[in-house]
Amino acid sequence: MRINRTLRLGIVAIAVTLVATACGGGGDAATTQDHVREGKLTIGIKFDQPGLGFREADGSFHGYDVEIAEYVAGKLGVAPSGITFKETPTAQREAMIMNGDVDFIVATYSITDQRKEKVDFAGPYFVAGQALLVRQQTTDITGVESLNGNKKLCSVTGSTPAQYVKDNYAKDVQLVEVDTYSQCIDALRSGSVDAVTTDDIILAGFAGQASGELKLVGDTFTTEKYGIGLKKGDQQTRAQINDAIEAMIADGSWQRAFEETIGPLRDSTLTPPTVDRY
Repeated sequence: MRINRTLRLGIVAIAVTLVATACGGGGDAATTQDHVREGKLTIGIKFDQPGLGFREADGSFHGYDVEIAEYVAGKLGVAPSGITFKETPTAQREAMIMNGDVDFIVATYSITDQRKEKVDFAGPYFVAGQALLVRQQTTDITGVESLNGNKKLCSVTGSTPAQYVKDNYAKDVQLVEVDTYSQCIDALRSGSVDAVTTDDIILAGFAGQASGELKLVGDTFTTEKYGIGLKKGDQQTRAQINDAIEAMIADGSWQRAFEETIGPLRDSTLTPPTVDRY
């Protein structure tokens, strides 16, 4: 029996649709191990955090998280030329991992029990602490204990610092939540908010970029363990990334990367973290 051309085209269209649906529509059905064998990885980072994950005007990427990502990828067998960096906003990180938009994320990603319900973490590769950033001329905010008088405090939607402020200081401050920390910094410099809160390492990068306009105040008041987020249940990749982090610490690359990107952080001692093998 002959099938006319229109019917054949219809069958092909249906087949293409079914294949696309099976692949998950915008995600990638291949695993991270598949991508490693191909010599290619898509890694999520921040594009707007000076010293950590920053996209330059020429399209190149620099920062501590970038150095961590490239080292780990190299240990997995993927050269820098095989890496595609993808921007991963704070509130979208879990969804991007779960959807297969990235193989893993290195983006000042604090390990929390809530996040571990959706994704797995390798690491930590760094331990930071939440702090406050204010304008240089500010004198009435000297630390977290002075957050009163209905001051405006900026942080990022979906971040652990924002949640911490909600849980502990909601009665004393007006919390302003935006999409990125660079938006918080713009609001601080313009006087729209009184302070910005996130991890000290992130704030140090912004303060360094602001040419003396901004300063960190007070002591850190949380402990933030930065991990590399990846798809839940991918124990092979997780173990390989943990091995890579330990190797980076052992051979000195971990400390060199920090010194070349962030530099000395408020006279603190740089102590390597212990990788969690849960």
